[in-house]
Amino acid sequence: MQRSISFVSSSKSGSAGWRIAALPAHCYHEVAMLKMDVIVDLQYGDCGKGKISHYLSNKNSYTHVLRYNGGCNAGHTIFHKGKKFVTHHIPAGVFFGVKSVIGSGCVLDPDQFFREIKMLEEGGVRTKGKIFIAENTHVITDAHKAEDKQKGGKIGTTGRGNGPAYRDKYGRTGVRASEIKKLKPYLLDMYREWYPPAGGVKKNLTILAEGAQGFGLDIDWGDYPFVTSSHCTTAGALLNGLPASAIRDVWGVAKIYETYVGSKKFQPKGDVFNKMGDIGEEFGSTTGRRRQCNWMNMQTLERAVRVNGVTHLVFNKMDVLREIGQWAVVDNKKVVTFVSEKAMKDFLGKRLAPLGLKKNRIFFSEHKDRI
Repeated sequence: MQRSISFVSSSKSGSAGWRIAALPAHCYHEVAMLKMDVIVDLQYGDCGKGKISHYLSNKNSYTHVLRYNGGCNAGHTIFHKGKKFVTHHIPAGVFFGVKSVIGSGCVLDPDQFFREIKMLEEGGVRTKGKIFIAENTHVITDAHKAEDKQKGGKIGTTGRGNGPAYRDKYGRTGVRASEIKKLKPYLLDMYREWYPPAGGVKKNLTILAEGAQGFGLDIDWGDYPFVTSSHCTTAGALLNGLPASAIRDVWGVAKIYETYVGSKKFQPKGDVFNKMGDIGEEFGSTTGRRRQCNWMNMQTLERAVRVNGVTHLVFNKMDVLREIGQWAVVDNKKVVTFVSEKAMKDFLGKRLAPLGLKKNRIFFSEHKDRI
């Protein structure tokens, strides 16, 4: 029996006090224990979030992997059992049979969604009963894609219809997944998924939240207007019906250098940046466009670490700078060079320590399929 406390007064004695009154158990919800790790890109996308999601999905015991923002304008390149897969909507949990949810913070192109399912199945990945779409996720229509292709070139969008779909969502004229008949077998009520109904079975959930794009492209924190249309931050994961108290670890992902795809000028003069692009195979997984390259900017990195509350940080593509034989960052608008890889690692460890990142939580990765 559940109880409540109420304040009462006595008209006879004029005294007042507290009493405990019993309430029936059906008046209460069983509260699930929610824990969530979040993956967030600290730069401009293309930093290897898919690899981290794939690795953690296998290493840790998650009940769900949640894609929390963006649409098919982003691509995750994943190497699984020796095969290369490029996903745009479907979270990496599906590779290990983990329930994979496309959240309400996303926008979905149904045609691309079904192409991905076919691609996964043909690649030997079983998807039946593992992939779900939040019923309140908004849909990218043919009209959205046509508009984006016509007008999005000014800021260098992918032309996949994301911006117009998000605009219609917030303009209250959009189309939700619940309105698309062919999506019905995949629909999921996220509130009921996270929180059991009164009298229901209490569930302890551990969620891996997989982000898209990057902090430098966030609609609020990026270099506006050269940004995407969704929330690419840790806070963006919470917009999928999850409480802030659920957050456990935040995995920040960056390259040891920076890349950007879009119409603004990003790459400085110098052959070293062309070498970065060539050795790093810097071509967008969605459009195939050549990425512009630059040294990693320390102020951008520190800002992203702070705003997202990063607890673990992975620097990818260490092998690229190792092959070039040059190590540098941009710090306060000046290029700072290092005599060796170790010197750069030591520098980064000291700079990130005041932000709460200990050395054993900073990882330097050179592999395509693991940290």
